[in-house]
Amino acid sequence: MAQADALIGALKNVLKARGVTYAKLGKGLGLSEASVKRVFAEKSFTLERFDQVCSLLNIQISDLARMVAHESVTPVQLTREQESKLVADPRLLLIAVHAVNHWTLEEIVEAFAFTKAECIRLLARLDKLGIIDLLPNNKIRVRVAPDFQWLPGGPIQQYFRAQLKNDFFNSRFDGKGEKMMMVSGMLSHASNEVVQQHMRRLGAEFSALHHQDLELPLEQRFGTSFIMAVRPWTPEAFKAVQRKSGK
Repeated sequence: MAQADALIGALKNVLKARGVTYAKLGKGLGLSEASVKRVFAEKSFTLERFDQVCSLLNIQISDLARMVAHESVTPVQLTREQESKLVADPRLLLIAVHAVNHWTLEEIVEAFAFTKAECIRLLARLDKLGIIDLLPNNKIRVRVAPDFQWLPGGPIQQYFRAQLKNDFFNSRFDGKGEKMMMVSGMLSHASNEVVQQHMRRLGAEFSALHHQDLELPLEQRFGTSFIMAVRPWTPEAFKAVQRKSGK
């Protein structure tokens, strides 16, 4: 039952990430919202029903099994020491980024100017750092959680922040696969929190899609970076002419 419970838990996470309510799922299944709630609460799924739910969500049971396997890996962040060692060697950082995104040794060697021996040595260093397990036949097992994130304000984030300024935002964002939106307004603290909740759900959806697409060959996937940000902010030029409080 433990494995079945884990699969149902992963299925609930997908529903939450995609914003699919029990009511909406019930319409697709031809069931009432109460019936769907009962099935999840009692975990009384038949294999046919489980397959129906997966079909409605356009995922495979194997996708859920992969999510369960990843959830057994607990670290969601590296230590500052681990991040510092990656930043100190750009080649090691490159290998790390692609390894945690589930590239194989062969895919890395084909895409970048590394010999197989060089790549294996770098992967062995990542193994020693506790970021991956380098398995027999040079298979890579990632040792970080699916919702893995770099340390806020840590060495990796600082490194990529510099790249964002000089490279990422050097685009009109009107090409294929590109989109940028910026909206500004006056929000209450409660409304700001609602926006953050949507951001967290969207981030979870991005992660779920990433793991779903691992089934596809590499040539059908492309590196995609997604940045969301919200904060109390006023441009410095505006601040310079603000009336000082008390005056």
